[in-house]
Amino acid sequence: MIENDYLLAWGAYLVAALGCLLVWFRLTGWMWRYAREPLRLLVLVLLFSPTIVDPGKEQFAPAIAITAMDMLLDVGNNAWRAVADLSMYALIVCVFYLLFVAARWPVERWWQARKGPALIADDEPTLREMMAREDQDYGNRRDVTHGAPLFRVAPRL
Repeated sequence: MIENDYLLAWGAYLVAALGCLLVWFRLTGWMWRYAREPLRLLVLVLLFSPTIVDPGKEQFAPAIAITAMDMLLDVGNNAWRAVADLSMYALIVCVFYLLFVAARWPVERWWQARKGPALIADDEPTLREMMAREDQDYGNRRDVTHGAPLFRVAPRL
């Protein structure tokens, strides 16, 4: 493989990995923040961690691809090196994430305290009160001929 092919392959992989990362961000968008962020970092590490393929040529490849190819095709003995690189990158990212969370937590608490408590209007009725009022209005009116409530909700099939 010549140098241009090597760079072209890495470019194609980076575009595909960015697309996969974007899809993963959309898939985890509904989650609670402290579950979503570590999952996003895990996929980031899996997609963007390189490992060395041949120490003599100093060529790198994605660690997840090397691990999968070595385990599925039994073509080389680089799987343990790739797994070690993956775990090392994951540990480094985990430490940086924990430091980031530890720095972000007091700032968020300060910001929430600065904004003050949310004002709750006491004169607005609760959902339970509104539903009880509707039951009083509509539940007491009955059809004269059959005794059934005037408004009936039928399930859709």
